[in-house]
Amino acid sequence: MSRARILRLSLTLRSSRSLYRAWFMEGQLQEPPNRAAMENGTGTCEEKRPPEAQETTITEGAAKIAFPSANEVFYNPVQEFNRDLTCAVITEFARVQLQTKGIQIKVPGEKDVQKVVVDLSEQEEDKAELKEGENLAPGDQPRTAAVREICEEGLRVLEGLAASGLRSIRFAQEVPGLRSVVANDASARAVDLIRRNVQLNHVAHLVQPSQADARILMYQHQRTSERFDVIDLDPYGSPAPFLDAAVQAVNEGGLLCVTCTDMAVLAGNSGETCYSKYGAMALKSRACHEMALRIVLHSLDLRANCYQRFVVPLLSISADFYVRVFVRVFTGQAKVKASASKQALVFQCVGCGAFHLQRLGRASGAPGSRVKFSAACGPPVAPECEHCGQRHQLGGPMWAEPIHDLDFVHRVLEAVSANPGRFHTSERIRGVLSVVTEELADVPLYYTLDQLSSTIHCSTPSLLQLRSALLHAGFRVSLSHACKNAVKTDAPSSALWDIMRCWEKECPVKRERLSETSPAFRILSVEPSLKANFTIREDANPSSRQRGLKRFQANPEANWGPRPRARPGGKATGSAMEKRARLLQNKRKEPAEDPAQRAARLKTFPCKRFKEGTCQHGDQCCYSHSPLISRPATDGAPADCPETSDLGPPLDQA
Repeated sequence: MSRARILRLSLTLRSSRSLYRAWFMEGQLQEPPNRAAMENGTGTCEEKRPPEAQETTITEGAAKIAFPSANEVFYNPVQEFNRDLTCAVITEFARVQLQTKGIQIKVPGEKDVQKVVVDLSEQEEDKAELKEGENLAPGDQPRTAAVREICEEGLRVLEGLAASGLRSIRFAQEVPGLRSVVANDASARAVDLIRRNVQLNHVAHLVQPSQADARILMYQHQRTSERFDVIDLDPYGSPAPFLDAAVQAVNEGGLLCVTCTDMAVLAGNSGETCYSKYGAMALKSRACHEMALRIVLHSLDLRANCYQRFVVPLLSISADFYVRVFVRVFTGQAKVKASASKQALVFQCVGCGAFHLQRLGRASGAPGSRVKFSAACGPPVAPECEHCGQRHQLGGPMWAEPIHDLDFVHRVLEAVSANPGRFHTSERIRGVLSVVTEELADVPLYYTLDQLSSTIHCSTPSLLQLRSALLHAGFRVSLSHACKNAVKTDAPSSALWDIMRCWEKECPVKRERLSETSPAFRILSVEPSLKANFTIREDANPSSRQRGLKRFQANPEANWGPRPRARPGGKATGSAMEKRARLLQNKRKEPAEDPAQRAARLKTFPCKRFKEGTCQHGDQCCYSHSPLISRPATDGAPADCPETSDLGPPLDQA
């Protein structure tokens, strides 16, 4: 051994002895933490943090979590509805999956409620079943799965981007029938926070903290025996980078839950960005929120098709500032061939907003016989809109099949209604799911009341009047959970505009004010081919509206919305963000002009009517009557004198 190496070893041992001596003198000598236990979330994490790193503790559902007070991005209270709905959906999914294995799940509070709602006949049937169960052998008793317990044949759940671990902990605390929950995050600070919250809630036997890139972790679980039964992705912004790995890591028939908060992209503000992320062009329209859901479903199915897999939507929700989809993923080459016929392009008129769908593929064949697939024929529209003569915009492709499984939605709705105390947002879940069950499943997209009336510049009919007119005409109509004023109907756009023409006859508009090239003039210049009946029908008022359910959420709090991206060291403090929000509020709006400055500015414009000799305001005119006035060339053409002297804007510039 060389002299230099001996010297290095002696220095290392000396420094170690000094460090342990200092710890012993301070009374802080402890056993080093078990690294394996820490990785599994079973070890304690009681390292001393600096006093300035204060924490905030909150309780949501059955979970209690702590997160740094200086970094509030770890918790968004507005997303509680998202988390409650996810727990409800996974619970029903676990019930369906475990029933096939002869396992019954026990949901807290569900049994007591069922005793109240059953009738006498059902009680007698239950007694008979209990008597039969008493004669069963101990090994034949039905197996059950409860919350906070490991179910060996239960679901394996992955939360790819866990942050504080709140969602994973709530799964362990509130969803029965789970084998394990992996709470993963790429941030070391976030994983440390997950470990402490797992210990705080005593669910270390179920929740396993993991620090890895979510994509790499899912790619490592592509084998059939290692796949997850449920994968939950709730990223900051777009989930596009994770979808390819997710559709491969979910089990056969497994559940994939995806949240998208990049609504500006999905709603048509940046179509080229939407195409780069989701493979579809988004359009600006009143139905942008449902179109966003269908674009996400198209993107999921497209990525799954690459691996001979396809998706089946269970529930698709547009709420607050995000969209949330729940889909099952299956494998089947024959089913994948039908995916092209499930996608469609959208032709939308830029004038009146009428839209038409063009399927990408066509599946033909008699039921029970061999299905033939071919390219679809189109387009379904002429170069110019048949109603207003304007051009069309092309959007999509998007998912054109139903976006909900109504049988599954009814199961979730019944479970939440029977146990309203389980979730804090149960009232809103009932309202949203009730509207979902009322939607026309086979009708993509929708119109809105204000869109139809503003196009022809007439007063807006009531929702019941328009729905009644469509029902009287023999068409189906429903609401949409994505928009309060939505009109989802199977009526063609020609019939819809005929109904609006009949409404305009009852509430006429001044035709002389309409330009001959405007969509309103061209639509109203055609006589309606059907006579609309606006008499209110009883079935025009949907059941959810009659019962007064909480269908559309009002703004829950001031400055609500997606939290800012997490910053190192918790620099995004609440006070700093509020100050920045106030500074940037209305930054695109011009400040109000001082009246004196406005009067002086208008005096720089010569009066056209004075030159023509028709101005009757004299010295009270807000424009100049001086022939010597000169203006910069950039000020525009001379203005007409307004009818009043209230210092109003020029008529040709208003």
